[in-house]
Amino acid sequence: MPGPTALTGRSLVAGAAQGALLFADVGLSFWGGLDPFSGEVIDRHHPLSGEHLAGRVLAIPSGRGSCTGSSVLMELISNGHAPAALVLAEADEILTLGVLVAQVIFERSLPVLCIGREAFAALRGKAFARVEDGALSLFQQPPTDTWQAPASPLPSAAGAPSIELSELDRALLDGQLGKAAQVAMQIVLRMAELQGAHGLVDVTQAHIDGCIYTGPASLRFAEQLVQWGANVRVPTTLNSISVDQRRWRELGIDPTLGEPASALGDAYMAMGAQLSFTCAPYLLDSAPKAGEQIVWAESNAVVYANSVLGARTLKYPDYLDICIALTGRAPLIGCHLDAQRKAALRVELPDLGELDDAFYPLLGYHIGGLAGSRIPLVLGLEQRTPDLDDLKAFGAAFATTSAAPLFHIAGVTPEAMDPAQVLDPQAVLPLQRIRLEDLLVSWRELNSARDSRVDVVSLGNPHFSLSEFARLARLCRGRRKHPQVVLAITCGRAVLEQARAAGHIAVIEAFGATLVTDTCWCMLGEPVIPPAATTLMTNSGKYAHYAPGLVGRKVHFASLTECVDAACSATASGRLPAWLQPATHLESPAHV
Repeated sequence: MPGPTALTGRSLVAGAAQGALLFADVGLSFWGGLDPFSGEVIDRHHPLSGEHLAGRVLAIPSGRGSCTGSSVLMELISNGHAPAALVLAEADEILTLGVLVAQVIFERSLPVLCIGREAFAALRGKAFARVEDGALSLFQQPPTDTWQAPASPLPSAAGAPSIELSELDRALLDGQLGKAAQVAMQIVLRMAELQGAHGLVDVTQAHIDGCIYTGPASLRFAEQLVQWGANVRVPTTLNSISVDQRRWRELGIDPTLGEPASALGDAYMAMGAQLSFTCAPYLLDSAPKAGEQIVWAESNAVVYANSVLGARTLKYPDYLDICIALTGRAPLIGCHLDAQRKAALRVELPDLGELDDAFYPLLGYHIGGLAGSRIPLVLGLEQRTPDLDDLKAFGAAFATTSAAPLFHIAGVTPEAMDPAQVLDPQAVLPLQRIRLEDLLVSWRELNSARDSRVDVVSLGNPHFSLSEFARLARLCRGRRKHPQVVLAITCGRAVLEQARAAGHIAVIEAFGATLVTDTCWCMLGEPVIPPAATTLMTNSGKYAHYAPGLVGRKVHFASLTECVDAACSATASGRLPAWLQPATHLESPAHV
């Protein structure tokens, strides 16, 4: 029998482990893609769908999608369903951070190894793997030796001497500002070291994604910080939590979820965060300005802040977000720097006819898959005028399939009004030409339902804006939904009150819609979704991707107009939009 294949890489988290190799060449979002209580892959679009991670060496190119992946991995480590080790093609801060926080709170860990894209391809077809710090051994069969993982102390979270520290940094690190701030600074510096940062930067505001309840570990982390006297140093907003905090009992939510999820929101407010509970903080009056250095988590919000607002943030993992909010200091790396905001891929669109609002989430979903972790420059929309809702939908779907924190659209997004400004003149960027047939493949992927029946219409992922409420009210006026269909909209409290004052909510409630605040569709399940419901319909590319795994229902994806029509008829038309039909495409004289 041939000997093992030996590879080396960069140890992101030290340790040793071995197990059956679970390999995929597609990134995996741990949140929405994994069950945090069992370790099963529930992303029904992923090649590992149905596999269980516990005790296996998971090899994926990187994470993708939600910033809450760190929280899910911490839950898995705490409940014994985590993989034995992680092997990555490229460094992933979200997953690495989940392991680091598990070290601090639970004193449990697993090795994380980054081996590079070229070496990663050698893992295909191997059955067994052993990780020992920076070394990886691959076997065709489980080895017959009596190897045991060596016992080793958990690494210190102390800061790296290569990072330049200010007086405030040293005071935080020395514990002069309290235990919570000290631990937070240790974690910030540990991540800065892993990211290769040489210094830190002041941030002006934070948006916390870690308030999503993924299990007991997420609540324990927050309550531990409160016990240590945590208090945020910068204005801080909170993402959607897992329940409508004011109405979860009225909505029939099980107290085993409602009580800890509500308590988690309270814990973050006890640290000084504002009661915002929205996944669209860019809709608040506190939205940052161009060039502002911030720390935002929640993948769609990060992408919107960077791409549409021109603010500066990384795609921060859950728990690193609150650590930075407690210190006011972030690693000076990535999209905080001009040079790291350049495009690494050009994407050229085909000729298209008249567009509806389903185009932008579909395009974002498709381009996210092409981009991977690369920042794309999209060419071909220069003569179009996508509005902020279109860009919101594009960014949310893009962040679902991509690990990149930023996109540029030539002639549309602020840094790419002159596309030359986001191109490195010394680099030759790959060009990806999208064909209409390619978009049709993604359309069919998002449309997983085969039955025309519609039981639930899901709107507001990300949270509805005031302009979306206005448009929905126009579509609903004088109509009434089918009595057997649930149409529910998730939104933030602030936007709901604006829409109510504008008269939109009265029309929408007369139509028969249900309004839910504080949480969003990625956390909603039964009974808001009736147990007997089998098919959902949505205009969200993000939710169309996640829903089959999260709630076990098939999905129709279409425009907002189609969604309202389906709410009235309880039937999806199944029509392709005109811009996606080849005949229309060929007849259209317009060139995008």
